Amino acid sequence: QVQLVESGGGLVQAGGSLRLSCAASGRTTSKYAMGWFRQAPGKERDLVAAVTWTGVRTYYADSVKGRFTISRDNAKNTVYLQMNSLKPEDTAVYYCAADNSYARLELTPDYWGQGTQVTVSS
Repeated sequence: QVQLVESGGGLVQAGGSLRLSCAASGRTTSKYAMGWFRQAPGKERDLVAAVTWTGVRTYYADSVKGRFTISRDNAKNTVYLQMNSLKPEDTAVYYCAADNSYARLELTPDYWGQGTQVTVSS
């Protein structure tokens, strides 16, 4: 089992930045692809960004390309999502996720965090 705990959400004005962190604990000796999903009220949960175990390959949804950056520090069992130039439409609950298929970017998560709220005001 792997436990994922997100932090770093909050309220920010449009154009601002936030950095989300996701700390993994438990069975962290295994290799996982990691990613961030988000879910706005009344909408489906969508993949925003993903990174393979090695960190070499990444994926970004078209809506966040050029503004968000995903990274990981395997020594700290932590994955990050740097979010710049935030827009009101980025408002959502952001979920960290881990996939046992460590080289896959089309995540089908085996583990989820509890979510962190990001609110962008206009």
